[in-house]
Amino acid sequence: MKIAVIGQSLFGQEVYCHLRKEGHEVVGVFTVPDKDGKADPLGLEAEKDGVPVFKYSRWRAKGQALPDVVAKYQALGAELNVLPFCSQFIPMEIISAPRHGSIIYHPSLLPRHRGASAINWTLIHGDKKGGFSIFWADDGLDTGDLLLQKECEVLPDDTVSTLYNRFLFPEGIKGMVQAVRLIAEGKAPRLPQPEEGATYEGIQKKETAKINWDQPAEAIHNWIRGNDKVPGAWTEACEQSVWQRILPKVLEVEDSTDFFKSGAASVDVVRLVEEVKELCDGLELENEDVYMASTFGDFIQLLVRKLRGDDEEGECSIDYVEMAVNKRTVRMPHQLFIGGEFVDAEGAKTSETINPTDGSVICQVSLAQVTDVDKAVAAAKDAFENGRWGKISARDRGRLMYRLADLMEQHQEELATIEALDAGAVYTLALKTHVGMSIQTFRYFAGWCDKIQGSTIPINQARPNRNLTLTRKEPVGVCGIIIPWNYPLMMLSWKTAACLAAGNTVVIKPAQVTPLTALKFAELTLKAGIPKGVVNVLPGSGSLVGQRLSDHPDVRKIGFTGSTEVGKHIMKSCAISNVKKVSLELGGKSPLIIFADCDLNKAVQMGMSSVFFNKGENCIAAGRLFVEDSIHDEFVRRVVEEVRKMKVGNPLDRDTDHGPQNHHAHLVKLMEYCQHGVKEGATLVCGGNQVPRPGFFFEPTVFTDVEDHMFIAKEESFGPVMIISRFADGDLDAVLSRANATEFGLASGVFTRDINKALYVSDKLQAGTVFVNTYNKTDVAAPFGGFKQSGFGKDLGEAALNEYLRVKTVTFEY
Repeated sequence: MKIAVIGQSLFGQEVYCHLRKEGHEVVGVFTVPDKDGKADPLGLEAEKDGVPVFKYSRWRAKGQALPDVVAKYQALGAELNVLPFCSQFIPMEIISAPRHGSIIYHPSLLPRHRGASAINWTLIHGDKKGGFSIFWADDGLDTGDLLLQKECEVLPDDTVSTLYNRFLFPEGIKGMVQAVRLIAEGKAPRLPQPEEGATYEGIQKKETAKINWDQPAEAIHNWIRGNDKVPGAWTEACEQSVWQRILPKVLEVEDSTDFFKSGAASVDVVRLVEEVKELCDGLELENEDVYMASTFGDFIQLLVRKLRGDDEEGECSIDYVEMAVNKRTVRMPHQLFIGGEFVDAEGAKTSETINPTDGSVICQVSLAQVTDVDKAVAAAKDAFENGRWGKISARDRGRLMYRLADLMEQHQEELATIEALDAGAVYTLALKTHVGMSIQTFRYFAGWCDKIQGSTIPINQARPNRNLTLTRKEPVGVCGIIIPWNYPLMMLSWKTAACLAAGNTVVIKPAQVTPLTALKFAELTLKAGIPKGVVNVLPGSGSLVGQRLSDHPDVRKIGFTGSTEVGKHIMKSCAISNVKKVSLELGGKSPLIIFADCDLNKAVQMGMSSVFFNKGENCIAAGRLFVEDSIHDEFVRRVVEEVRKMKVGNPLDRDTDHGPQNHHAHLVKLMEYCQHGVKEGATLVCGGNQVPRPGFFFEPTVFTDVEDHMFIAKEESFGPVMIISRFADGDLDAVLSRANATEFGLASGVFTRDINKALYVSDKLQAGTVFVNTYNKTDVAAPFGGFKQSGFGKDLGEAALNEYLRVKTVTFEY
């Protein structure tokens, strides 16, 4: 059937989508004009499908239908008009035009509560039954013949929101689809509405929503819940008496009266909090609330929100993608996170995120545009300069970060499952490392919040006067953090925890191929009470989002982990834009030197881990192993033996050792990398091919006889490829020279029982981290970062805080 959809909102969008799934042809969508540059969801969805969309601010003038509007409508040839939710008055020339007429959704059991605000009045009147009606439109106000009705019980504590979300929205969508199906089958009834029991109430407005306390408690309850958040029931508060007692010098307490400017001290804060808590039994109120709402008007608003249960920072409308996987249901946000809200990208742009285990689409994720970056930076800047984040104490900031770490721990199985789905991380490893170390990082930096200190410095006195010089360590402001795809949550945590501990606000750009744990993290920041705007998350491409962050004049710091090539480009953009601070963790080709006097069993075990940990998608992976000649063959034999024991499989299986590579393009690069090695004459001992199964699996690979000039000896694979070169027995300085003959310097390692040799080698290796008789042993307290073209700046440890702080010198004369 050819249908014209007339209406707006998410409800209209869902009805439209379901009608198309039923096989109906939507010939046109009529919706409201864009508001503040943002299009209505119904219109956006139709535009994506190529359906004609018309946005009229009005359909009539001086009581007459506009001829050009009617003409455009008639040209569509609609057989039925469907009005799921429509706030406009549609002329009868349109209503009566189709062969089947028009049907309208109304959120009450007609004839009761005709007109607007029907849900409100259902609750205000204390109706025990609610529901919706779908009726044939006529020239009256909700008076047309009934086609279909469905009812539900109204619970004692229902509000407009709960009733709508529980029944009227989901069942209403199904009801509209059922009604259209009945019309198509020729079975749709037309039942005249009875006049008995008919009611009509007007639109609820703020001025009419004042609470009348001279009525029974149930009526007051119904009035308050019926008015819900919009327009919001209200009354005049009498807390002036508490303020008046504490502030005796203030003749009259007004909305603008400031608690502290009126003479209150810290002890008065405690008194105010305790008196109000006594008056409002059960109210959760803290001293910090008074500091954040120091005027009487703001304080009353805060109390109202708390009493209504609206004060939770974590309250947010989230459109989850839900999946039953790993013996649990994971709930994943998939929109941009800006200013404490999950929102669609500009133009409703999306991209697919793929499960590397089988190549299937997990979901569509909003794809940020340049305008979205500007909105996120503006939200972060406002939160930094004007919001609660910059006003609370450092200790309270740490308390919020501890709370966030606790929430991450409570959700660690869900987070690890999402990492396995989105990044191909082996679940057991994700629990320990991807998620486990992320939790540790936030706890570590939470403890640093109130320990960031300046110093006092003796300087030459301006005799005969004296001087005092001190330094202050201050947050830099809005920071941009650009995250790679190999450890999506952990890399986010390494940078974001230090950034927040220092008092900054942040815009995070996760990798386009692995955005889901970053968005789940955003949800948890709300639940933890991190103020809105402090954390913003923008999935999107590096060329758009990363570039705009690097160029943005209000961003004062960029933290980036990724390739050296992109790092150089970011560094240039940061310099040209506003000389913003930058820290870079870039590519690596980390050497691991294994001497003949090592513990060979341990060297084999850790050598395997140095290459194959996290499928080789590890920035500090040993890119080249130098094995002393006398143990070379035995080392290779044992490694190959261990490689053949590795189970390659589904990352969610508990006995899997090696999961899929992160994405298809990376798999292709690994195959090309190995082809280079074979072509140049290296010996491919095992692996080198894609595993013949669905998904992006690559065989753990071992090359020997790798010479210094070869491509695979110089370039990073970033995959499960072990590159082994031998060196002559006892030739210490020569192997050090070969190990350092690279422009990279991220990590390195040495295995030997000789402590003198270990110390000498660790001195000479040109890398930011040197592992001795171990590998991959990172810790939240140990600084991490590279030398040379592996970048500069540190993640983790106290040193990481300096990346997100600026030092101010203050000199007094007295």
